[in-house]
Amino acid sequence: MARKLFGTDGIRGKANTFPITPQMALQVGIATGIAFRNGKHRHRVVIGKDARLSGYMIEPALTAGFTAAGMDVFLLGPMPTPAVAMLTRSLRADLGVMISASHNPYEDNGIKFFRPDGYKLSDEVESEIERLIDTDMNKLLAHGMDIGRAHRDEAASTR
Repeated sequence: MARKLFGTDGIRGKANTFPITPQMALQVGIATGIAFRNGKHRHRVVIGKDARLSGYMIEPALTAGFTAAGMDVFLLGPMPTPAVAMLTRSLRADLGVMISASHNPYEDNGIKFFRPDGYKLSDEVESEIERLIDTDMNKLLAHGMDIGRAHRDEAASTR
């Protein structure tokens, strides 16, 4: 299957243009949340971002997707990408996300994912996320008390 979202380092593009739209961020959040559910425990994802304006559009869309999939979201605020990888491990999160396009132009943005060990996702997992996006995920959403919660950790960027 040809990949349409993921490149060499996550999902990147011009903000508000496919694939960096709020609608796609919502779908990516749901699909990634579903892909990383494993067992009956409360699943958690940590999300950091850089200072790009479009991060304030992408972050809530991803949060809605992850909570709909049943993951608790910990919003870390602006911080460097390596800090998100480290916090994913140290907070024992099931997943880490960094909203940043690194050295790309300010109009761009991206979504980079980290496994629980702080390393980037495998090609196989990225392909599974894309496969899920192309399915009807509604029947896989969390319900009732299984819906996730979002928490903002403003102190994370000052630690």
